[in-house]
Amino acid sequence: MTIDADFASQDYFRNPAAAIEKLRAKGPVVEVRFPLVGKVWTPTTQALADQVLKDSATFAIRKDDGKIAGVPWWMPLILRTFTNSMLSMDDPDHKRLRDIVDEAFRRRAVLDMEPHIRATGDQLADELFAEGSPADLAARYARKLPLSVICELLGLPLADRPKFIAWGGGFTRFTGTLGLLGLIPNMLAMKRYIERHLETVRRQGGEGLIAEIVRVEKDGGQISRDEIVAMVFLLLIAGHETTTHLISGSVHELLKNPDLRNWLEEDWSRVDLAVEEFLRFLTPVQFTKPRFVRKDVELGGVRLRKGERIMVMLAAANMDPLANSRPELLDLRRKPNHIAFGTGIHFCLGHQLARLEGRCALKSLFQRWPALTLAVDEQDITWRKRPGIRAIDRLPVKPGRESPGADVALDHAAVA
Repeated sequence: MTIDADFASQDYFRNPAAAIEKLRAKGPVVEVRFPLVGKVWTPTTQALADQVLKDSATFAIRKDDGKIAGVPWWMPLILRTFTNSMLSMDDPDHKRLRDIVDEAFRRRAVLDMEPHIRATGDQLADELFAEGSPADLAARYARKLPLSVICELLGLPLADRPKFIAWGGGFTRFTGTLGLLGLIPNMLAMKRYIERHLETVRRQGGEGLIAEIVRVEKDGGQISRDEIVAMVFLLLIAGHETTTHLISGSVHELLKNPDLRNWLEEDWSRVDLAVEEFLRFLTPVQFTKPRFVRKDVELGGVRLRKGERIMVMLAAANMDPLANSRPELLDLRRKPNHIAFGTGIHFCLGHQLARLEGRCALKSLFQRWPALTLAVDEQDITWRKRPGIRAIDRLPVKPGRESPGADVALDHAAVA
C-alpha cells in the first residue's frame, strides 16, 4: 500500500519526528508517493538506509541506458544539463569526477580556513541589525556566511553574491512541476554566467576551485565542458544552500531552548558536539536522490523488484531509536550517530566545510548577541514548502540585551 505522506507541510517540518514515527510503524521499508518523483520505496531505519547507500551495485542512480532515477522524460534540456554532475552518476563516472574535485579541495586546505570563516562570521554578526531591528537572520546571516565562503573558495566575485542568492533561493521554493519549470530562466542565466566565468579563467587564469578544475581540464583530465558547468553549479548551490538551513535551524532551536543555549555558551568547546546533534536532529537534506533497484532483492523483509525505485529518507535514519536513544529530543550532550551527509560513494564532499561553518556561525552570532531572541511568536515561524529540504523561510530576530559594542551597530541602523 502506497502511503501519501505530505513531506512539505508545516506540520511535518515543525515536528518531523512525529510523522517519521508513524511512517516507521508501517514497517522497515514502505512505499511513499513523493512530489515530482512519484512512487518510491524508502527505508525507515538507519541500518537499511546505510545498506542502500553503500550497495551501489544493487541500488543505482542510473540505468544502463543512462536514464536517471527521478528525472522525468519531459525534463527540459537546460535542467538536464545540470544532471551531468557527480551527484547524478554511478561509478566509474562518479569516481572520475569525484577524484578531480577531491584533489582540488585538498589543495585548498579547508580546515585552515577557520580563522577566515570566523572573521567573516564576526563581520556579518556585527552587521546583522545594520538595517534595523528586527532582522531576518535567515537572509542576513545564515545565507550570507556560507555563500561568502563558497564564493571565495570557488574564486567567484563576491560582488555577484546577489545573483547567487536570487538563483539559489529558487531551488528551495519550487514544490511541483510548474515550480520546476519556473526555474528555467534562472537556470539559463546561471548556465550562461558559469560558462562566461569558465572562459575567463581559461584565458586569464585565476584562483580557487574553479581555476583548479580548469587546470585539470587543460592538463588532459577526463572531464567534459558540460561536466565542468554541472560541477560548478553543484559546488555553488550545494556548497551554501544546505549549510544555510543548518545555521538557521540551529539558531532557531537555540532561541526556542534557552537552557541549551546557556549550556553551549558556558563552554564553546562543546560546539563541535552540538553541531553534530543539530545535523542529526535537523537533517537539512531530508532525502537523497532516488535510485533504481537493479535486481530483485529483499530489503527489510520487503521484496523489491528490478526497475522499481528507492529513495533514502535521511531524516528517518537519523530519527531511528535503534541508532539514537530518544531521537525526538534535541540533546546537545549526546554523541549522535547520524548520516546527515549520506554515506557510501556519494558521502557529502563538503562535510568538513559545513561543520566548520556551523561552528563558526554559532560562535560569532551568540558571542556578539548573547541575548538574541525571536522577534515573532514561535508559531509564526514557517518553512519553505519544498519536500526534501528543511528550510526555514524567515527567522526574524531582535538583539535583546546587547553585548559591548552592540550599541554602535544599532546607532548606525538608526542613522541609516
